[in-house]
Amino acid sequence: MECPYCKNIETKVTDSRDTGAYTIRRRRECLKCNKRFTTYEYIEMTPVYIVKKDGRREKFDRIKIKNGMMKALEKRPVSTEKIEEMIEKIEEKIRRTGKEEIESTQIGEYVMDGLKQLDHVAYIRFASVYRSFTDVSSFQEEVKNLINQTTGETKK
Repeated sequence: MECPYCKNIETKVTDSRDTGAYTIRRRRECLKCNKRFTTYEYIEMTPVYIVKKDGRREKFDRIKIKNGMMKALEKRPVSTEKIEEMIEKIEEKIRRTGKEEIESTQIGEYVMDGLKQLDHVAYIRFASVYRSFTDVSSFQEEVKNLINQTTGETKK
C-alpha cells in the first residue's frame, strides 16, 4: 500500500477491523515517514445497476451516496465513522434485495431514512433537494412531519 504522504510503498498494518458485512478498515503506518493513515477494503460483489428517473442505468457507486450525504451533513456534528456506518447499512440494504437493478428513488429513500436517524437538519437539507421542493409550503410540510414524528417518538 502506498503512503499518501511520502509515496513510499512499504507500510505496515497496525490495526484491522471488520466495519460491516462488506468492509474491512485497516490502520496503516508508513515505515519511512512514520505517518499513519486508514484504508478500507471492500469485498467485490456482482455489480448492481441504478435505474435513474429518466431510464438511464449506471453502476452503483457508494461514493455518490457519500458525496450526497456529506453535502447534507456539511457543518453538522456527525462523525465520519457514523457516516461510514450509515453508508454501509445503505449498501447492505441494496445488496440484500438480491436484485441486479434498483431504482434511484429507492436509494434516495434509504439515504433519507439514514439521515433522519443521524441528523434532522441534514435530513431536511437532503429532502429539499431530493424531493425538489417547489415552494415554502412543501418545505414547511416536511419540517412539520419531522417534528410530529420526533415528538411522537419522545412520547413513547
